[in-house]
Amino acid sequence: MALFQRTAESGIGDAILLEPITEDVFLQNLQLRFKHNYIYTYIGEVVISVNPFKNLPIYTDVHVKEYQGREMYERVPHIFALADAAYRTMRRERRDTCIMISGESGAGKTEASKIIMRYIAAITNRTQQREIERVKNTLLQSNAVLEAFGNACTTRNDNSSRFGKYMDINFDYKGDPVGGHIQNYLLEKARVVHQQDGERNFHVFYQLLAGASDATLRAMSLERNAAAYRYACGGGTVSVGSISDKRDYAAVVSAMQAVGFSPETQKTIWAVVGAILHLGNAKFVPAGDGAAPADMSWLNLAARLLDTTPDALKNALSFRTLAARGDVVRTPLNMDQANHARDALAKALYDRTFTFIVKSVNDAIEVAKGGAKDHNVIGVLDIYGFEIFTNNSFEQLCINYCNEKLQQLFIELVLKREQEEYLAEGITWTDVSFFNNRIICDMIEHPRTGVLTILDEKCLMAGRMTDKDFLEHMDKLLSRHGHYASRITDRADKSLAPNIHFRITHFAGDVTYDVTGFLEKNKDTLYQDLKRLMYNCYNPIFKQMFADGAKDERSVNRRPITAGKSFKVSMNALVEQLQVKEPFYIRCIKPNDRRSATEFDEVRVRHQVRYLGLMENVRVRRAGYANRQTFSHFLDRYKVCCPQTWPNYPGAAVDGVRMILRQFRLSVAPEPQHDVAIGKTKLFIAKPNTLALLENARQSKIPELVVMLQANWRKWLARRRVRQLRAILIISRNFKKHKLRTFFVRIVRAFQNVSQDPHLGKFTQWPEPPKVLTGFVENLKGIHKVWRARLIVQRLSPQQQAQLRLKVLGSALFSSRLADWSLQQLWRGHYLQNNPAVQSSISALQSKLGSEEILYSSNVIKFSTRGKSNPRALVLTPTKLLKLDPARDYKMGTHPLSLNSLDSITLHRTLPVCVLQFRNEHDTVFYMSDGCLPEFVTRIARACFLLGIFIPVEIMDQPILNHGSLAQLSASASPGVTEARFTGGKHAVQLVVPTRF
Repeated sequence: MALFQRTAESGIGDAILLEPITEDVFLQNLQLRFKHNYIYTYIGEVVISVNPFKNLPIYTDVHVKEYQGREMYERVPHIFALADAAYRTMRRERRDTCIMISGESGAGKTEASKIIMRYIAAITNRTQQREIERVKNTLLQSNAVLEAFGNACTTRNDNSSRFGKYMDINFDYKGDPVGGHIQNYLLEKARVVHQQDGERNFHVFYQLLAGASDATLRAMSLERNAAAYRYACGGGTVSVGSISDKRDYAAVVSAMQAVGFSPETQKTIWAVVGAILHLGNAKFVPAGDGAAPADMSWLNLAARLLDTTPDALKNALSFRTLAARGDVVRTPLNMDQANHARDALAKALYDRTFTFIVKSVNDAIEVAKGGAKDHNVIGVLDIYGFEIFTNNSFEQLCINYCNEKLQQLFIELVLKREQEEYLAEGITWTDVSFFNNRIICDMIEHPRTGVLTILDEKCLMAGRMTDKDFLEHMDKLLSRHGHYASRITDRADKSLAPNIHFRITHFAGDVTYDVTGFLEKNKDTLYQDLKRLMYNCYNPIFKQMFADGAKDERSVNRRPITAGKSFKVSMNALVEQLQVKEPFYIRCIKPNDRRSATEFDEVRVRHQVRYLGLMENVRVRRAGYANRQTFSHFLDRYKVCCPQTWPNYPGAAVDGVRMILRQFRLSVAPEPQHDVAIGKTKLFIAKPNTLALLENARQSKIPELVVMLQANWRKWLARRRVRQLRAILIISRNFKKHKLRTFFVRIVRAFQNVSQDPHLGKFTQWPEPPKVLTGFVENLKGIHKVWRARLIVQRLSPQQQAQLRLKVLGSALFSSRLADWSLQQLWRGHYLQNNPAVQSSISALQSKLGSEEILYSSNVIKFSTRGKSNPRALVLTPTKLLKLDPARDYKMGTHPLSLNSLDSITLHRTLPVCVLQFRNEHDTVFYMSDGCLPEFVTRIARACFLLGIFIPVEIMDQPILNHGSLAQLSASASPGVTEARFTGGKHAVQLVVPTRF
């Protein structure tokens, strides 16, 4: 059992199993777990969460899978386990559940609620239905919007929730979220106009100034410096190191779009934020019988953003309209009243905008009418924690009253659950003494003598009642109450200022309240003129927010319900709603006030443990039995320890449980000092050491079981693997045979009459071969190409075959090096065959030099060693190259050049110019005006090859020639030249050719 395993790092996972049960041992266990990042601890089904003040890698998808569908005691304590338990209870038992998160400010309540939401989103909608995904996304994204408008930086917490939130998530019969509803409680709107030292206004003001574009700020006439606005710098702090207002602004804008806010709605919401900033800078000064703005520009800017006129705004803040018996009287307001009206308008604008945002979110996720009857819900309560500030006012009283109500509910439901379980199982209940805070709740909410009742009476009385009158009335009615004190009731206490302070001893500790402003805040006065102003604005959204401004100015207004009474009614409604649900609790603890990830302040934590009633909770669970398990679960877990129940017990589960108890010689109730009690469906274990005995015995058996299971598992795996391999071998062998046979049949069919095909199978489609035959098929294709080529060549005449051989050699020499090497041209070889003078000269030479075949002949322009251009006729034989002079009837001018002395051939890249390098001879350079130079080079290369000589052929833009010294040959075309000619000197030769080249 993961909860009982004690290590030097983790301590005990469930505080019920601690021994002994003392506050010191409880705190030591929490401190040990916090030190090693085990921030969650159980008290039965209650989760204690210690704020780590850092990010921990324990919320990944892997962790979600570890806790999904598991009982809480099967894994290390985690908030995922509680969320899964609430979800399984809702789905399996078709019961509504709720998760109540409590703790003081900065203890991590808001983060806990977001983790729960992410877990529920991760385990639902496996089928990825679009509507369900939309609802999930809306629920998650709404957190960013509500945090921006409802959270602020306080001295205790950089992201403190300044409103209460209860969210119902509706699930269909499959367990998928199909909708929800959010209820907000008591937004601390006084923060809009005033912040305590070291604190900020709501996040959204700083997000707008830091994150909005320059164009947006210019349109709203705002500047980025938050210190320029009185409402944003009242606490002296405008930036927080742990918060990126610019990044959060982008997240809020994205979340608004995801939730479904239209562009017009978003624009209006941001306009309200900007207008409030401008309103804060507007200041009224005395003017005649009334007051007037010191600088009208601020009201002009605010009026523009609120879609009203500056005069209308100024009049609404400077005058009050009173109606009595049909008469209307406009009374000017003095300076203090006008400034108060300005603050009241700012608070009302923000409060109603926040309510509008919540309503808009609810509209986006609301379950269709009639559909909610078949749904179950999980409620998540994230509400402000207990607060004790240097200056505690009306807001702190309401917040602490809320925590008193929730603590009372916690006590009642925990005891009720214990009593109901023991009663259902037939187990005797042992009463536990604990502090019941009902007396404090009654002192605050009693209909005749409660603090809120007294406050309402003073607000409703005629005449000018003051906060001092309220305090005096409380001193009179509550003077004998043990949890109330003031300077009048306790004159020895000098810390209580006369006529200002009163103290209430809450379950969480003593809180001293300053009555200054109590009556005004409870009245929450917003003149009808201001409501009428906002209702008559041109923006229709403001008409929705201020629907009560539609009344005619002649109508008599009823006194609105006070803030205190409204909050008390909403709290009672919340408690009634929670009482009908199966509760699950998360008790958040703040380890220190410095937000340190390593410091564990024992005094601070001890105080929170006491006011959260955690020790009473432990004692309630331990007063009866430390652990309880169903018969089937107990039998499955510990049957390995008893030979009679291992490996499977065929009888009833309770009989198997009795055998295990006899094996360990455990006494059963009603024996005195019994170890266990047997209920109707569960076994109750009285002491932790009994559970330790069972767990240790089970742990000692596990290694033997592991070895046995591993051996049998490996044996089974090996046998299965052998059978699979045999089957694979047989199947693959036969399959390969089938595939090969099928492929070759397709090959035969495809090439059955290929010899009659005019193209000899060139365009025949080859079947797709099996992978194993890929290489073979490539070879087969090569064989087919060779066969097809042989047949094509055999069909050619001897002259065509000779031409083909030359073209093949020419392709090897020029295909990738010359753009046009006369592939399509017929190579005739003896181009001067029809010249009688040439034929006569060749016949004479053949009788003198020997009769050899004429391979090639054509006219050229030769570059002489003297730098002149001489016409010549080149004649190529199998062994010699002859140069004939047309001016001398084609007689050979010099001795023939032997091909055996030829070293290399160099061609010009674009012109028919060739340089032949011979050993011990000057290079032969010529320009071939007739014939075909690629043919000549091919034939001379082939002749050399037949002589056993490999001649390299180079192609260059400027060939190099040797005429006693190295010279570079350059060529160009000129339109004024009719025939090619060489010019130049020792180191440079130029060739000029007609433009046709």
